[in-house]
Amino acid sequence: MIIHSSPLPDVEIPDIAITEYVLREASRVPDRPALIDGPTGRTYTYGQLNGMIHAFAGGLQAKGLVPGDTIALMSPNIPEFAIVFHGAAVAGVSVSTVNPTYTAEEVRFQLEDSNSKLLITIGLFADTAKVAIGGTNISEIVIIGDPIDGTTPIQQLFGAPISQVPINPAEDIVVLPYSSGTTGFPKGVMLTHRNLIANLAQVEDALAIDDGEIVLAVLPFFHIYGMQVLMNEFLSRGATIVTVPRFDLEQCLSIIQERKITRLFAVPPIVLALAKHPLVDNYDLSSLKQVFSGAAPLSAELAQAAAARIDCEVVQGFGMTELSPVSHVTWPGQFKAGTVGLTIPNTECRIVDPETGEDQGTDGVGELWVRGPQVMKGYLNNDEATRITIDEDGWLRTGDIATIDADGHVTIVDRLKELIKYKGFQVAPAELEALLLTHPAIADAAVIGIPDEEAGEIPRAFVVLRPDADISAADITAFMQDKVATYKVVHDFVFTDTIPKSASGKILRRLLRDS
Repeated sequence: MIIHSSPLPDVEIPDIAITEYVLREASRVPDRPALIDGPTGRTYTYGQLNGMIHAFAGGLQAKGLVPGDTIALMSPNIPEFAIVFHGAAVAGVSVSTVNPTYTAEEVRFQLEDSNSKLLITIGLFADTAKVAIGGTNISEIVIIGDPIDGTTPIQQLFGAPISQVPINPAEDIVVLPYSSGTTGFPKGVMLTHRNLIANLAQVEDALAIDDGEIVLAVLPFFHIYGMQVLMNEFLSRGATIVTVPRFDLEQCLSIIQERKITRLFAVPPIVLALAKHPLVDNYDLSSLKQVFSGAAPLSAELAQAAAARIDCEVVQGFGMTELSPVSHVTWPGQFKAGTVGLTIPNTECRIVDPETGEDQGTDGVGELWVRGPQVMKGYLNNDEATRITIDEDGWLRTGDIATIDADGHVTIVDRLKELIKYKGFQVAPAELEALLLTHPAIADAAVIGIPDEEAGEIPRAFVVLRPDADISAADITAFMQDKVATYKVVHDFVFTDTIPKSASGKILRRLLRDS
């Protein structure tokens, strides 16, 4: 076995609850803005944030929620997201973060699978929420913002503040984001207090956050990247976070200029806009000292083009929901174009040939396996998927093909897993194939990802129609519209006579990609 250990010294991982770690600077800077809503300017100082988190925890406890229970949070980036997230954590309650662009059917699946007791959302998604809770254990929808008929305003959930409910950091689940892993349908990723704290401590030196920094939070908090690297890491350093509910280039450029934003965390499509969109020339972005890209591969050429245009370092890292999420990141002064950086502290890697199972040395190519304290506890209600992903020695198979050079820098060179990455979001081919096969005119289907300059990848479906079927690509797209999130809907179809499969019935996606 060839193990590539982190070239960096181990860091201490405190044995405490996540909110205690995240609010460690609150008493030092109680009057500093912690969270600012970008569009409206609504602000919570660290003192206010601390008080509201513990009052929300008290309200949840008074409502009868106990450690081991789960609530669902379906919200865009707004300051109250952090209050709900950490209020639940203080009460010992898990939070299942839901993508607010999901359809009611997708939301219902997550509510049922996570056994959530309460759904918290905003007015914009109230109608979806009301449909989604049908048939679940949830009878109450809580609304952040203006009250909606038939729902509970979030103000009613604040109670007498409580201290952290006793928890076991290494065992108790604090958040349940959903991920498709390396393949298949979405699964609840069980992340403990220790998982989250470990990853925050592991990347702290790499991010090198100066006191008083201001970061723009455009990446969604419901996604592990925005949740951890943005929300939790920057709060733990006493920084100011300016939230925006969705990415709008002109609005974001304006906020960077007006708020003197120092950090921007992005995905490749945002970096592409910084490199090529004419609007960028109209704004002063000189306050930016770093743009950090993740969630999908960023080419060296695009990173360099964006960096040259805005005169700011553009770097990238690697991670996945199951890794809380970071395993590799660029350290200050050690940027190497095209790589995702160094293995973070307290972490080991292997490069395993997927055909032979043999470990590879420096510059060898194989699947990246990772072991460390940030590796998830497992998938909720799915021991089989957990065993497939994590072996008995704790090695997590990432599903990405990588290589490690002599300096310890890792480059992602290909994808073994089947997931499609659309603007950083996961699209599982199996989920779309199962949906397509419910159409009475479709006899067989396969879905792959194809390169797209703006989105990274988009789904393409190969479809075998039943005899005498009379249906167009537009008809199939329309059929999918209200059943999956917008970014999962297929617009690119290839009609074919057969889907290539192995003797065991597995779709041979490689042949489809080469066709």
